Amino acid sequence: IWGIAFFFAIMILSFLLIAPPAGFKAVAANASGAAAKTPPKADHDSAPSEMLRTWQFYLLWFLYACGAGAGLMIISKLATIAFTQAGIEWAFVLVAALAIGNGGGRVAAGMLSDKIGRKNTMRLCFCLQAIMIFVLSLTQQGRFLATLPVLSLVSALIGANYGANLALFPAVTKDYYGLKNFGVNYGLIFTSWGVGGFMLSLYAGWVYDQSAKAGNPSFNFSYYAAIALLLVAAALTFVIKPPKRAS
Repeated sequence: IWGIAFFFAIMILSFLLIAPPAGFKAVAANASGAAAKTPPKADHDSAPSEMLRTWQFYLLWFLYACGAGAGLMIISKLATIAFTQAGIEWAFVLVAALAIGNGGGRVAAGMLSDKIGRKNTMRLCFCLQAIMIFVLSLTQQGRFLATLPVLSLVSALIGANYGANLALFPAVTKDYYGLKNFGVNYGLIFTSWGVGGFMLSLYAGWVYDQSAKAGNPSFNFSYYAAIALLLVAAALTFVIKPPKRAS
């Protein structure tokens, strides 16, 4: 029912979209509102074949897979995590908190990256996400962390750091490879979202099943794997840089 409703809503609203006039340029920020750090601009519009020949594409793909995969792993298992670790049956509250954080994180990360740069924002979000997942790994029934308000806050922050990826990686794709072929270029980078989410969610389920067979169901090893990937991704943000056009 929701799918049908969304289909008609999207189709109807699409008729309201109007392309800006030719040569349109956004109004420049004044001195007081200017961004503290101007994002790098692509030195030309790269075709998909050109993008695939740059090492930056594969590194961005890996970073996206780590950031999105860690968030999707928690999203896919949040109800089970709430029940097994905290004894909370009202998991829908945590899911709602995560969804709010997801939406807010996209806006906040976009604004922040315009001020401090894409790489710095990525690094911050990867590190914060690693901390939040570590906090989640410490959650046990009967402790302070296992209360509904605290877990709602943790869920919202995990959602915010996950949502940040969906604001940062389209922006950095545009910065590195231009706008002309942005649809295809970002589509290729976006495949990492599906792969990362699938692999880490599958791994988390496998870890839980194996630990359940041993009589102690737990997500701990999947938490630690996600944390390790996030920290590696944070370190790699020091390496990534805009590609240079071949002479």
